[in-house]
Amino acid sequence: MTRWSSFVVARPKLVLAATVLLVLLGGAWGSGVFDRLSLGGYTDPGSESARVEHLIEEAFGRQTPDLAVTYHARPGSTIDDLGPEVAGHLARIDPGVLAGTPLSYWSAPPQAKEFLRSTDGTEGLVVLSLSGDENTRISAYHDLRPLLVIDGTDAEFSGFSAAANAYNEVSESDLLRAEAVSFPILLLLLLVIFGGLVGAAVPLCVGGLAILGALGALRMISYFTEVSAFSVNIASLVGLGMSVDYGLFVVTRFREELRSGAATDDAVRRTLATAGRTVGFSALLLVCGFVGMLVFPQAIVRSFAYGGMAAIAIAAVLTLSALPAALALLGPRINSLTWRRGVVERGEDRAHRFWGGVAERVMRRPVPIATAIVAGLLVLAAPLAGASLGDLDHTGLPAGHPLRVAVDDLAADFPLANNGATLVLQGSDGKAPPPAATAQFFAATAAVDGVQRVVPVGATGTFVAIRAVFDDADRTAGAMATAAALRDLPTPAGTEKMLGGLNALTADGLDAMGARLPWMIGIMVAVTFVLMLLAFRSVVLPLKAIAMATLSLAASFGVLTWIFEDGHGAEFLGVTPGPLPATMVVLIIAVVFGLSTDYEIFLMSRMVEAHDAGASTEEAVRIGTAHTGRIVTAAAALLIVVTGAFTLSELTMMRFIGLGMIVALIIDATVIRMMLVPALVKLMGEANWWAPGFLARKAPSSQASEGPKPSPQQEIPAQP
Repeated sequence: MTRWSSFVVARPKLVLAATVLLVLLGGAWGSGVFDRLSLGGYTDPGSESARVEHLIEEAFGRQTPDLAVTYHARPGSTIDDLGPEVAGHLARIDPGVLAGTPLSYWSAPPQAKEFLRSTDGTEGLVVLSLSGDENTRISAYHDLRPLLVIDGTDAEFSGFSAAANAYNEVSESDLLRAEAVSFPILLLLLLVIFGGLVGAAVPLCVGGLAILGALGALRMISYFTEVSAFSVNIASLVGLGMSVDYGLFVVTRFREELRSGAATDDAVRRTLATAGRTVGFSALLLVCGFVGMLVFPQAIVRSFAYGGMAAIAIAAVLTLSALPAALALLGPRINSLTWRRGVVERGEDRAHRFWGGVAERVMRRPVPIATAIVAGLLVLAAPLAGASLGDLDHTGLPAGHPLRVAVDDLAADFPLANNGATLVLQGSDGKAPPPAATAQFFAATAAVDGVQRVVPVGATGTFVAIRAVFDDADRTAGAMATAAALRDLPTPAGTEKMLGGLNALTADGLDAMGARLPWMIGIMVAVTFVLMLLAFRSVVLPLKAIAMATLSLAASFGVLTWIFEDGHGAEFLGVTPGPLPATMVVLIIAVVFGLSTDYEIFLMSRMVEAHDAGASTEEAVRIGTAHTGRIVTAAAALLIVVTGAFTLSELTMMRFIGLGMIVALIIDATVIRMMLVPALVKLMGEANWWAPGFLARKAPSSQASEGPKPSPQQEIPAQP
């Protein structure tokens, strides 16, 4: 870092111009990523249900419907009167888009008509299976919809293709709304924190550049693997949030150096040597948290990791290059356009005294305070015991959304049109089972509770396929229970079965998430422990950091379960109670765990620095808390603005993220970091700093600090 800081100070214009130019060029090139993003990626491609889909498609053509259109009879006429018009509109579709002949009420054989006619006889259904991969089938929706609209007739569109498009369109508009709301609030909050326009604007500019750079990185990644459209949302959220946070640490430290009398060049060097190290270490921890998400098979979850890692890495690079170069050029002008001279400095001094006083009061009664806080957090975490994971479905859209209405109407008016389950029966010898075994399995399937009827799909020389129609609508609790019962159904001797269909795909996806989640957590914990062990030369501090992050996550998810699954306040938020969305749970775990250890590093680095300088444990706690309290809480407030804007979204999953981050940040940055951690450090005393001898000799000393090196006795006046 020393050589780099010297280079930045010597050639600030070159560093700033080169960095900004590269990011702008990368962003311009990265704008083409939107044409390469996947609109799907929700399923586990290696699951049993995915194999069934592949077998059925190879043998009989694609059977799973991608688009369903419900036509309503015109007033004064019957549904049969629409037949010629429906046929004419279907004829306009390019046959290459379809995986087979559309299944229509008006052209279906008599035995299939009951599946495609509503219970009251006033609606008819057209079902289309589309050709191509998942992304192609989703993209085809925009071209198909206008071809299927009939003048004077109400038509409702549902199915996977319509649902994926609905989610993508709403999320895009919500992202624009969130950015439009968060940017001015961020600027206002930064103005309050820095007391001047220049200091406030610099971190925001870095945030905008980080988003542009992340687009370029995502486009590069898209050439090697599938990248979901939601990766852009994550990159924008994380890029802006972390850039502003990192900018806060660096600019604050730079201004402190100037206040201490350092020349501009020296201030930049010291800033990079301390706050710069903190930013680099923080970014490494956060990236490692997102790396854990790569263990999941769903492309959408891995895309969260791509977006997060790209945004964090670029935000850190910009914070360590363009930002110090800009500070070197600005020098004392970083305080320009300040409305009142000295007001910020006085505010910082008051904040130091306040948080130092908090630490002292906590250390006077560490046992009752720590006990009360832990007990309170465990109470908040209690609802988590009854939590369950679910998948994204139409109920995540706002009430009244056309897609949600269409899906609900389809389930109510066409009870026989659900996807149910597809079962493939094979002989153990790899050949099709004998007729007797097939008949036995057919009867056993029909006898399962929740199965309304069983219909044949087809047979080949290697397997027989049948379809089970469920009593309950797809992906409801009843349908999922029926699918589970079919999975457990014994097969005739000498045969094997596989379960497919929408409900099985959903169950397999959730099973994969549950199975891989411990691996993700294990990766995050192991990496965090090793990195903090090397940074702080302590065994106890990394273990405490992991415990604090776990407690923060448990309390946060307890609150989310109480609201989103148990339904308390759900009506006020405009969400439908249900299982926690598994993909969003994984995302919040990665982000909150990373931020929690991030804030721990900011706090503990000051404590370790003070202790290494000769301060006692109590003095180190007071100094560390006093000098990081304002920065950590301000950083959390800035992130709350960025993530909190997602609570304005119409999508339940985005509100889940927004509220989850708000709760987690409030709990972690205040109650845990500023009160519980000081109490625990006080209780553990000198044990905090213990490490094996070989580690103490070989590990690098902690240099990660966002503030000036303290004098143990004189840094912060003791509170009376």
